[in-house]
Amino acid sequence: MNEFIIVFRECLEASLIVGIIYSFLSRSNLTEAISKLWLGVGASVLASIFVAFVVVYLKSVAGDTRYEKLFEALFMYAAAGLIWYVVFWLSKHVSDRKDLESKTKQALKMSSWGVFWVVFFSILREGFETVVMLLAQDRGDGFSFIGFILGATLALYIGYLVVALGKKINLRPFFKGTTLLLVLLASGMIAYGTHEAEEYLEKSGYIEKNQISRPWDILQPTSEKPDNDILYRYDGSKDLYYHPLHDSGYAGEFAKGFFGYNSNPNYVELLLWLISLFFGLNLWRRFYG
Repeated sequence: MNEFIIVFRECLEASLIVGIIYSFLSRSNLTEAISKLWLGVGASVLASIFVAFVVVYLKSVAGDTRYEKLFEALFMYAAAGLIWYVVFWLSKHVSDRKDLESKTKQALKMSSWGVFWVVFFSILREGFETVVMLLAQDRGDGFSFIGFILGATLALYIGYLVVALGKKINLRPFFKGTTLLLVLLASGMIAYGTHEAEEYLEKSGYIEKNQISRPWDILQPTSEKPDNDILYRYDGSKDLYYHPLHDSGYAGEFAKGFFGYNSNPNYVELLLWLISLFFGLNLWRRFYG
């Protein structure tokens, strides 16, 4: 679900950027510049893949240590900030037709390669945002390639209808809905990052586990097989059964990945989650209300 939302949103913006520039070049009969446009698209995709490998490598370098927890915490905070920046400011400017056409005209004054660089950096920015958001929401519970493919396919199709065929599609509901979902996702990243910071402090010896106050600590896993065990998630490596609403259970795990639900949060985690949610929803209401 998260993969679909992120990829759909970012690919839709990228397809609109490419489509707007392509339409302008096509109307102007600049066939040589069009070839540079597609080169820019291909190069930016490859560069985005390279960025993904670099970030994954940096995460793996930390290893299974306390520094991995610190890296995860900082990465989550950065990703949440990036989401707010993208959905509340950048998205209002990134696919502006007049602005893109103006940048393209300026680039063409130098040479047709100017179009390459306009497209390259525009799409690379979208690719970088996608990489960071996807890696931030991937918390070891698997990656949905179906969500990724469906999100990209739907976004490219809508972009094609709007730009190439000139279909009058009101995109505001799409951006309004995906923005609301991304607000929830960003708040979840803040909460998850705070929980990882707690584990870093605990593993580093700065605090003891029994010193951490929690508003609730419910649905503890059990080693005894429950009567309705079909609803419980069993972890063979730990020989534990997790209640469906535990953050490692079937339903709880989904809620945790989507908006930061935790069955044993600390007070700081809960407070920051509420503040970030209030902040995000308030901005969403101002932009789309």
